[in-house]
Amino acid sequence: MTSPRATDARPSHDDSALAAHLRREIDGDVLFDRFDRGRYATDASFYQIMPRGVVVPRTMDDALRTMTIAREAGCIVTPRGGGTSQCGQTVNGGIVIDVSKHLNKILSLNVETRTCVVEPGIVLDDLNRQLKKHGLWFPVDVSTASRATIGGMAGNNSCGGRSLRYGTMRDNTLAMRAALADGNVMDFGPIAGGEAPIAASDPATALARDMLALGTREASEIAARFPKVQRRVGGYNLDALTPANRPDNLAHLLVGSEGTLAFTTQVELKLWPVIRHRTVGVCHFGSFYEAMDATQHLVRLKPIAVELMDCTMIGLGRAIAMFGPVIDAAVRGDPEALLVVEFAEADQNENLHRLRQLHELMGDLGFGWDQPPRKWGGVIEVLEPALQSAIAEFRAAGLNVMMSMKEAGKPVSFVEDCAVPLPHLADYTERLNRIFAKHGTRGTMYAHASEGCLHVRPVLNLKLNQDVKAMRAIAEETFAMVRAYKGSHSGEHGDGIVRSEFHESMFGTRIVADFAEVKARFDPENVLNPGKIVAPKRMDDRTLFRYGPDYIASGLKTALDWSAWPGAFQGAVEMCNNNGACRKLEGGVMCPSYRATRNEIDVTRGRANTLRLAISGQLGPDALASDAMAETMKLCVSCKACRRECPTGVDMAKTKIEVLAARSAKHGLSLRDRLIGYLPRYAGWASRLAPLANLRNHSHWLRGALETFADIDMRRDLPRWRGDIFAPNAETLGPRDGSEVVLFADTFNRCFERENLDAALRVLVAGGYRVHLPRARDQKPLCCGRTFFSAGLVDEARTELDRLVETYAPFAVRGVPIIGLEPSCLLTLRDELLSLRRDDAAIAISTHAELFEEFLAREAASGRLALRLHSVAKTTLVHGHCHQKAFDAFTPTLQVLRLIPDLTVTPIESGCCGMAGAFGYSADTYETSIAMAEAALLPAIRGADAATLVVADGTSCRHQIRDGSGREALHIARVLAMSLDNASANS
Repeated sequence: MTSPRATDARPSHDDSALAAHLRREIDGDVLFDRFDRGRYATDASFYQIMPRGVVVPRTMDDALRTMTIAREAGCIVTPRGGGTSQCGQTVNGGIVIDVSKHLNKILSLNVETRTCVVEPGIVLDDLNRQLKKHGLWFPVDVSTASRATIGGMAGNNSCGGRSLRYGTMRDNTLAMRAALADGNVMDFGPIAGGEAPIAASDPATALARDMLALGTREASEIAARFPKVQRRVGGYNLDALTPANRPDNLAHLLVGSEGTLAFTTQVELKLWPVIRHRTVGVCHFGSFYEAMDATQHLVRLKPIAVELMDCTMIGLGRAIAMFGPVIDAAVRGDPEALLVVEFAEADQNENLHRLRQLHELMGDLGFGWDQPPRKWGGVIEVLEPALQSAIAEFRAAGLNVMMSMKEAGKPVSFVEDCAVPLPHLADYTERLNRIFAKHGTRGTMYAHASEGCLHVRPVLNLKLNQDVKAMRAIAEETFAMVRAYKGSHSGEHGDGIVRSEFHESMFGTRIVADFAEVKARFDPENVLNPGKIVAPKRMDDRTLFRYGPDYIASGLKTALDWSAWPGAFQGAVEMCNNNGACRKLEGGVMCPSYRATRNEIDVTRGRANTLRLAISGQLGPDALASDAMAETMKLCVSCKACRRECPTGVDMAKTKIEVLAARSAKHGLSLRDRLIGYLPRYAGWASRLAPLANLRNHSHWLRGALETFADIDMRRDLPRWRGDIFAPNAETLGPRDGSEVVLFADTFNRCFERENLDAALRVLVAGGYRVHLPRARDQKPLCCGRTFFSAGLVDEARTELDRLVETYAPFAVRGVPIIGLEPSCLLTLRDELLSLRRDDAAIAISTHAELFEEFLAREAASGRLALRLHSVAKTTLVHGHCHQKAFDAFTPTLQVLRLIPDLTVTPIESGCCGMAGAFGYSADTYETSIAMAEAALLPAIRGADAATLVVADGTSCRHQIRDGSGREALHIARVLAMSLDNASANS
């Protein structure tokens, strides 16, 4: 079905001419395809506006030239950084200029004065990584620090969790350089002597003079109308212009202006010494009201932050794999609320003293672990830096954690940014809950209790008109209450579309007229991001919504079972809230393709947006099976990192299978797809003809032919076929009275690296286990279907898994572990198998499927593992397979290796190796594959001495390591077998 909104996505003749003009004039990327524009039509708000085009400038000159061309074409311009705005600031109908890919450098750094000048596209975490070696950091530590850009933070006047100590973006911005819509580039900063020269006539001075005159004229109105709370970012910062703020800094007028006044080219920042010592007290409360009431007392201890987590966030976090252990370590019982209180003085003894004072204060306020619910509570001390950081990461993921709700309604951002004075915080939140209940919903609350700025989101389904009406009513009633408390309706996330229309009720008609005067003086032609702050549209105009009045995605026939998601496949795709955690550049694995290219098309968010637009008809008919969709998914390596690391649980690897299935059904298979997909079926013949099958690696002509006809890059050696594949005669080995296990011999280890299976058998039998190697009824080797999934051949994968289930079920139903060596194969039994069938046999196999090292680690922990191990080396570097990390199965690898005497085990802090099954063999993706490996993995291995063992359990990982470094990586089974052999030799 084609949505009526899809017609808005088709570029006009004028748009084509504009795109051609831009391509002639600039070196950056010019993106006018409907798929590309769709990826920039949304941010982290609930709005969607299709832009005319997108430009990703390579240089600042590109960006400024784009502005000129757009203005001459009568086209508006919207700057964009990480695209994580929650209020619709970075969506509009003109040209979007994405500064995050290239305009992201530190231009200067003065360590002595603690200042730096940066380009607007630099990401906060990246900036702080570079500053750390100088003992400095930029402390406006927003929760989206891993993808938020300094330009975007300046546009919003961001605050972060520690603003109690460090202030807001405005407080830490010293100066800015920016281009006005007419092309004039001006410097904005402190005005010498406090006044602009009266006689000067240059544009910059004249502008400054006019702004200061406005500030003087409106000083009393500004003083009367602007809320007296730190968290006040609504409208323009007119108070920066008043005589009371002499010497005035005009950069502070640009801060918080949301790209509506000028296009930022440079920002000069105030830096601070890094935090070296911390203590954290996790204050527990049995009553949410009491927690809010206590906040005003806790801040008297001068912490740098007091952050709230409510019971909803705690409960959702427990169900998220990466956060569950953190909550288990830091949370006692089932509190209604936690207040995480952080102290960070230079002297750690002082931090410990304040932590003791925190205990005393909680007691003085009547809280105790033995008290009834209203006063139940106390303090859990957290002194370990690792757990402190883990708690901070959980809090920073608050929005995504809340959005992980698997129901039709989601927490919606529109009153999430109000700030009230602390004495009113408890009453404010209690009244908010009554407002939500009045409109038939509930709310979630977390974040900056110390500033009275809680991120409050009612749960609504904005596909329903009744919930849109409820949103409007809740907004009006909430803002009226905030105004009565003399608070701010916009505390740190800005105005955008969602709050700008309420400026008049919050500030008054005169101040709103002043906002319009400022906008007209800076941007008389209304070119820069119109509709934000000044002359806004209604926040509940559904034609601007991501899920507009005509939105529909029905009649989808899927290859996999998506019943675990409300709304099935559609619901799974719509879980992406655009908050952009997948754009992080370090830590974890997600998203390896984005880290290699920095392109929106190659990040989980970009793919999810494209899929949502495709299944709802907004990208034309058959978009799911189109070439443009194939291009969108091309660099997805199916690492499954998003399955674990995306807090909302977007599973792009599983989604990609649906796209591949739709495409193969419509267009058939390429030769490469057939060679990869059907490999398990022809593996037996290839092994018998190994010398012939291996000829390609020894012939330049055959390499070239296979690249031409099968897209297999000639620079790659293919895995070497061998005649002596793993095919033991016996179906059972080991002592008759030993604990039973089943060893799954996957295609890759069976046919290419049988040494790994031989070693695993050696280790298991030596450990006293009874090892079963059951054969299928048809006597053919068993397969997990992994290669078929990679080609979209879901029915063929189902056939293979049905054979496997039939063979292994008699063991699994008895609780016998199913052990495998290859992570991508074994973990298919814990993942894709249950997307094809959920009968008792399949569930039993999924439940008992374990990686070799997971099994050994569990046995060792229970005291049942009896292996006589001996030293094999002094050091080992360990690379984790992506699927190991996605299923929390990498830690057991390290635990088992540490059983070997005298071995120092060091995990490589790497993401995806880049080989990713067949991905690294494709001529079309070879360069990206190498780029992924060069990000961390290959440099780490090249830096190791020759005596260091390199361990990698993934077949693809080992091949990438060999190709990229010349080193041979070993499966953990071989290392353990070596250790057993050394033990025998030394006995």
